[in-house]
Amino acid sequence: MKYGLNLLLWTSGVDESIFPTLEKIKEWGYDGVELPVFDMQEPAYTKIGKKLDELGLGRTAVTVCTDEENPISPEASIRQAGVDRIKKAVDMCAASGATHLLGPIHSALGTFVGRGRTEEEWKWGQESLTKAADYAQKQNVTLVVEYLNRFEAYFLNSAEDTGRFCREVNHPNLKMMYDTFHANIEEKDPIAAVESCKDQLVHVHISENDRSTPGEGQINWDASFEALKRVDYDGWFIIEAFGLALPELAAATRIWRRMFPNEEYLAKNGLAFMKSRWESM
Repeated sequence: MKYGLNLLLWTSGVDESIFPTLEKIKEWGYDGVELPVFDMQEPAYTKIGKKLDELGLGRTAVTVCTDEENPISPEASIRQAGVDRIKKAVDMCAASGATHLLGPIHSALGTFVGRGRTEEEWKWGQESLTKAADYAQKQNVTLVVEYLNRFEAYFLNSAEDTGRFCREVNHPNLKMMYDTFHANIEEKDPIAAVESCKDQLVHVHISENDRSTPGEGQINWDASFEALKRVDYDGWFIIEAFGLALPELAAATRIWRRMFPNEEYLAKNGLAFMKSRWESM
């Protein structure tokens, strides 16, 4: 098992200001980090990749799609812009040495149309991500689809549907992930949810119900970890937590009050919780 920390706890960029934090993350005992991929400046990703190599930290990456770059848009040009955005993010992964690019790359984050998805959107999404996965394969990057809760997206909201989506695409560089925050809202049973997608599952976000310190909220961690043990999961556990450090991100994730004492507290206690709970299962 590998334990990581999403850098969105501190920053939405990857410039040298985050380097002292990377050193602390290594000291705290993490195996790697998850890089935000929003401001896609390749020199910055090359530089942080070298720093992570020096520290011996692994890395994955996370991005989103927008209204103007939406893989399921009815407009072909916007769907292509979505594919191009994912390709550019893949380039940042290649520059930094990130092995996986994950996130809600299936559709535009926070966009709603007053209905559920259509079969046509399903087809458009699969066509778009097949193109993106072909490109990612050449860069040795795996795309990882993240389903979101119904308040953040309408296209993919469950483990079962996301597993089916990826299974039908049937591409070695397109897989899916499980996020305990979204699952806590959408899944009735973590064990059944994980079982439904086990053949496509390659990544896990450890995220508390209030997006703060794992183990200090209401997630059913016993069932969550048991579910992953049952399917012999052995990939990354990445803590994804959000605070008030980034006003735009705090607004996007609806974080209006401080949910933990400080970032170091969350990082240290979250890691200790993950390790102790997983190793005791």
